[in-house]
Amino acid sequence: MTVKAEQTIPAGTAVPDHVAIIMDGNGRWAKSQGKRRTYGHKAGVESVRAAVRFARENGIKYLTLFAFSSENWNRPQEEVSVLMELFTFVLKSEVKKLNRNDVRLNVVGDTSRFGSKLQALIQQAEQQTKDNQSLVLNIAANYGGRWDIVNAARQLAEKSKSGEIDPHIIDETLFNQYTSLYGIGDVDLLIRTGGDCRVSNFLLWQLAYAELVFMDVLWPDFGTQHFAEAVEVFSSRQRRFGKTGEQIEDSTEGVTC
Repeated sequence: MTVKAEQTIPAGTAVPDHVAIIMDGNGRWAKSQGKRRTYGHKAGVESVRAAVRFARENGIKYLTLFAFSSENWNRPQEEVSVLMELFTFVLKSEVKKLNRNDVRLNVVGDTSRFGSKLQALIQQAEQQTKDNQSLVLNIAANYGGRWDIVNAARQLAEKSKSGEIDPHIIDETLFNQYTSLYGIGDVDLLIRTGGDCRVSNFLLWQLAYAELVFMDVLWPDFGTQHFAEAVEVFSSRQRRFGKTGEQIEDSTEGVTC
């Protein structure tokens, strides 16, 4: 594994409020080491720590990590079991560190499929860190972007059926209130490690105007230098949100940072 040198963002760089990361490449990294895939998942925990530390130290407000997708249940049972054990271990071992560093933990996804002990640990960790404000760390577990959208639609349908909501007033703003990350804001920057260029059913609603950065580095080798590089790429792009480049330039004329 490469040494993860600490790095900060250069002054004047535009920092995204919300960064999401698809942490890909653990299995391939382990295979390159002559180890089982599960070894890579364990090695990737240090990269999670480095990413959280970097986000907090550089003013990123929200960090959302794709820990376990709703499709990951289809992986070999041994790997799924190790992932559940690792999730349990991290919840037990990291909560005190999160508290010391003023980080709030928020788990999003259909956690009802997890065992009762793991569900209890999630609730305890969220409760213990609920007042922290330096960074919100969202862990997407048993999460899928389509599930998120369908779940929001189902809630709205039930409220419409009961008469609580007039279906004619449902718009994007109201729909958004029923998605998993409501109140946090859309993703500004999505980073995917591992070399693949796809979003894999992750935060489909929230990625509508995100800047996408795909990196060849495997997740256990991902360090703060890679995070800083992705933020610099984000900072170099012009975000137009449907407007022309000229409109954006005109709106920022005379604005100093």
